[in-house]
Amino acid sequence: MAHADKLIPAAELVKRNDVRLPNESADYRRARDELLREEIELRRHIERVAEQRRALPPGGEVIGDYRFEGEKGLADFAALFGDKQTLVLYCYMFGAKRERPCPMCTAMLSSWEGEARDMQQRVAMAVVAGAPIDRLVAFKKERHWRYLPLYSDRNGNFLRDYGGIDKDGNDIPAFHVFTRRDGTIRHFWSMEMGEATADPGQDPRGAPDPMPMWSVFDMTPEGRGTNWYPKLDYPD
Repeated sequence: MAHADKLIPAAELVKRNDVRLPNESADYRRARDELLREEIELRRHIERVAEQRRALPPGGEVIGDYRFEGEKGLADFAALFGDKQTLVLYCYMFGAKRERPCPMCTAMLSSWEGEARDMQQRVAMAVVAGAPIDRLVAFKKERHWRYLPLYSDRNGNFLRDYGGIDKDGNDIPAFHVFTRRDGTIRHFWSMEMGEATADPGQDPRGAPDPMPMWSVFDMTPEGRGTNWYPKLDYPD
């Protein structure tokens, strides 16, 4: 990101905006311009946070006994990278005891499915769950997913070590990024925002949120809402 002293003040950028919508009032335009200023500042803050994230020192080396089974057979942790140097990994709430997976996790992964091939140009992707691989593959076919690589954690070690299972054995979501540099695999970053860091009256969520649905809802007058939940199936 450009240094702050090189950035044009957000208020000046607002003045350059010539968008006007049919029949809008002067009150609306004043309020919208103020919102636009805040949106510009938000964009800049997001970039500052991303820059700070990229500057993290090396994370912990990945050395556990991690064994996976994917659609093409058994795999160790290094195999999840394929030919990439960065791995984006999601711990899917679809444990061996679940009849069906978490609808919220499924909604997010469905959005990732749509852009998986684009993302896989730059990074490797893996979705890890506790359910056996045959159940994961069956659900993948049901959802018409084609590009998300699904893996079963065969001994449960990875999900336990990296926050996919709580102390009571319940599966919970976790989102991680790992790197492979000079033959060494390390943890780079994970989403740590949850119940402990939630603000009053808001559900626990990350920033930025990896689920596009929330960003779209945030642009509507109804917002995210509190009286609904994603479903695995909807009637035609």
